[in-house]
Amino acid sequence: MKHLKKYFPPIIFLMATLAIQAQETGENKLGSWFMYFGTNKIAEKWSVHTEIQQRYYQQAKNFNQLLLRTGLNYHLSGNAIATMGYAYITTDGTFEDIETETDAREHRIFGQFILKDRVGKLAFEHRYRLEQRFLDLGTRNSTEYRARYRIQITLPLSKVLFLNFYDEIFLNLQDNPFGQNRLYGALGIKINTALSIQAGYLKNHFAKAHFDRLQLGVFYNPDLRGIFQKKANGTPRAKL
Repeated sequence: MKHLKKYFPPIIFLMATLAIQAQETGENKLGSWFMYFGTNKIAEKWSVHTEIQQRYYQQAKNFNQLLLRTGLNYHLSGNAIATMGYAYITTDGTFEDIETETDAREHRIFGQFILKDRVGKLAFEHRYRLEQRFLDLGTRNSTEYRARYRIQITLPLSKVLFLNFYDEIFLNLQDNPFGQNRLYGALGIKINTALSIQAGYLKNHFAKAHFDRLQLGVFYNPDLRGIFQKKANGTPRAKL
């Protein structure tokens, strides 16, 4: 691990610089997102996506949003994945980024397509997502449609450490096309083949507000095919 020390000073400097800038925008608070993501193989071509995000306007306090998302993935190949899924979101509506002064709730249906590629040590991921959003804003209900595109780049620093960056744009498919843009950078630690952790920084730009968030993400992707195969085959009978 000694040779990895050369990476720490520039990373720490970058994070500190962004944190200082963050306190000057949005709600004038550096918020936090705590996230869990899982992709669990259940068959050779199929896996299940699970996701929980708890978001705050400050550090682990002043609730902003809870997001629960799940989906069924079909792996066309090792580098191409198609997904259909559902999400439930509840949001504190007393801040600038939504149009109501009451809590907002949303049911969301989405479809997405992921393409992966590699150039040298750099791993690229392109994610294309379409969403149908059923919004309950307290004083009114509406159905809206949105397209999202995210490009993600991962750079390994060693067998354990890696850097992860992405930029994602949200486009409304009705009035006012620009929805938001998210720019993210993180340092990741690979615990084992199924488990990794990322600590990062997100700049979240809306049309009329800008938010800055520290993020802590846990990625847990155990292979569940053995469990499902046992259930499909049934419990073996005991020998007499």
